[in-house]
Amino acid sequence: MNWDFGRNDIQSFKQSILIICMIEQDKQKLLQQLLEKHKAGQLKPADRYNIPSQPMPEQDPNERAHNVNEVALGYTETQARLEALRCLGCKNAPCVEGCPVRIKIKDFVAAVSEGYYKKALDIIKENSLLPAVCGRVCPQEVQCQQACTVGKKFKDPTKAVSIGRLERFVADLPAVHSGQAGHDSENDSIPAVASETGMKVAVIGSGPGGIVTAADTRRAGHNVTIFEAFHKTGGVMVYGIPEFRLPKAIVQKEIDTLRKMGVKIVCNFIVGRTRSVAQLMNEDGFDAVYIGVGAGLPSFMGIEGESLIGVYSANEYLTRANLMKAYDFGKGADTPIALSKKVAVVGGGNVAMDSARTAVRLGADKVYLVYRRTEKEMPARIEEVHHAKEEGVEFHILQSPKRIISDENSRVTAIECLKYRLGEPDESGRRRPIPIEGSQFRIDVDTVIIAIGNLANPLIRQTTPGLEFNKWGNIVVDENCKTSMEGVYAGGDIVLGAATVILAMGQGRIAAAAINKYLAEKLKHHKQGL
Repeated sequence: MNWDFGRNDIQSFKQSILIICMIEQDKQKLLQQLLEKHKAGQLKPADRYNIPSQPMPEQDPNERAHNVNEVALGYTETQARLEALRCLGCKNAPCVEGCPVRIKIKDFVAAVSEGYYKKALDIIKENSLLPAVCGRVCPQEVQCQQACTVGKKFKDPTKAVSIGRLERFVADLPAVHSGQAGHDSENDSIPAVASETGMKVAVIGSGPGGIVTAADTRRAGHNVTIFEAFHKTGGVMVYGIPEFRLPKAIVQKEIDTLRKMGVKIVCNFIVGRTRSVAQLMNEDGFDAVYIGVGAGLPSFMGIEGESLIGVYSANEYLTRANLMKAYDFGKGADTPIALSKKVAVVGGGNVAMDSARTAVRLGADKVYLVYRRTEKEMPARIEEVHHAKEEGVEFHILQSPKRIISDENSRVTAIECLKYRLGEPDESGRRRPIPIEGSQFRIDVDTVIIAIGNLANPLIRQTTPGLEFNKWGNIVVDENCKTSMEGVYAGGDIVLGAATVILAMGQGRIAAAAINKYLAEKLKHHKQGL
């Protein structure tokens, strides 16, 4: 980094610091005025509507495009309390209806507004074990914030109370106070574990659903083992979501908590190859099994050229960059990745945004996001689209590759695209893209990343007779996440298809409760000699 400042640079820097300090002083003054009104019972809904929505402090786009550090820097205490005071405290709490794990949102937000941060975190943890994760990556604008009365007042979910940012704020406080995000502090508590039951639970997969299931079943006193196929735990939170969105230290902290609770973790263990589900139960003595292996089979377009050199699935590209730290290749990391100059990313979801923004950080001169609908139909978070544009990703909407073109050495040189127009809505509710005949054109690229979704890996299906699957290869479960096999439960993407962290957590919690009930009955029968 160049620290060779000129006199003008230093003067500009000083002015910027002065402005920031003045803004913070103004905010502190406003907060004190609002708190006095709140304490006197005089803070009306109209006053709350007039409180400015607090923007998230972020790295400068030009700087963050060249590092993998987290983009969002987190609220200050003043910002958090101001944002919390925007909440109306609705009696019917519509935000809770929008939350997959039904966090008591208005209660924790009220605690933040009053400065009771540990109380706020305790309220969240009644329903969510991963607040630092969910506060960062959950799509609040289509869940809790979509139902927020404040957002509806302004007819814009981005103007709703920033529930996710407040969740992140209180979750990060212990780490901040200990001096380094993601590390233990003296204030961190290990969940209490009941007396040992002697019952064994196998959790297949260490993603968000697996972590929650392992924690809740271990709390009940069961002997819990997590089996992870990769050499590192965390599932999609580690291999899929980039460091600049979700620092790996945060995920590692949750894994460390499980270990302190007594959960055993076995990596490099592929259920269906190393051992089957039946072997775990019949030979290894596990009384119950939770399958949370995610949806790790990448989808491709079925077009000419997808097997060329320089074509990646988003899964491979992100796994190389995130889990294997290919951005540090040659400086301590052993995994290579394409040193691309011009990259086309096909898709419009969060994975596509993650891939495009990762390509920027790996040094690409041009990154194109190619999507066959308009920006309005993109399933990616509004925030991620905004960040991608800030970082220089060029959006090519209403376009889609028809074929991938190569040179004589089978290396990608271009994609041939078609232009599209939107027709009537399809089964997803989004307007169907219709190709425009004769609209072909080329984009010169050397790398293509396909990010159009994932399917369930067929390995469990191929090696588990008696387990029921639907036509898409997802495991069929009842309302308690119980499968067609006795003692076997499942949740997350292997059940739902590609979904979200919070939905996987929700199913993990449901499954854990059902497993605990099942094992309690089983233990009761054992004691009765039945």
